[in-house]
Amino acid sequence: MSGLVLKLAPNERILINGAVIENGDRRSRISIKTPNVNVLRLRDAIHPEAATTPVSRACYLAQLMLSGDIEVAIGRRDLIRAIEQLSQVFDDRDSRMLLAEASEHAVQNNPYQAMRRLRELLPREARLFAIARQ
Repeated sequence: MSGLVLKLAPNERILINGAVIENGDRRSRISIKTPNVNVLRLRDAIHPEAATTPVSRACYLAQLMLSGDIEVAIGRRDLIRAIEQLSQVFDDRDSRMLLAEASEHAVQNNPYQAMRRLRELLPREARLFAIARQ
């Protein structure tokens, strides 16, 4: 059982099962051996006021599930709904694959992997908004 290995920068913060952990003054490695642990690097976290687009709001829902700030059943339901709404907009093959994977991870109660797939849509969403403003 190898587990998850995190390489942390000096003073980097991570959230593990709802607890914020801050690294010391040097780089370090942490091995997490327990399966199904919710881990989020706080530098990757989306702040509530930054969740202003449909994709970022879906990512934020997954993040709330990871942090334990929303009941899992409600979060999963809302995340699946958000992904379904995104599938109405993103109609290219690659985006549909990402959305299908995100949906599958959400159904399997794996919000971290769902969030990872959704984050890949952020640049595409930005391009769509840029085109719409022209």
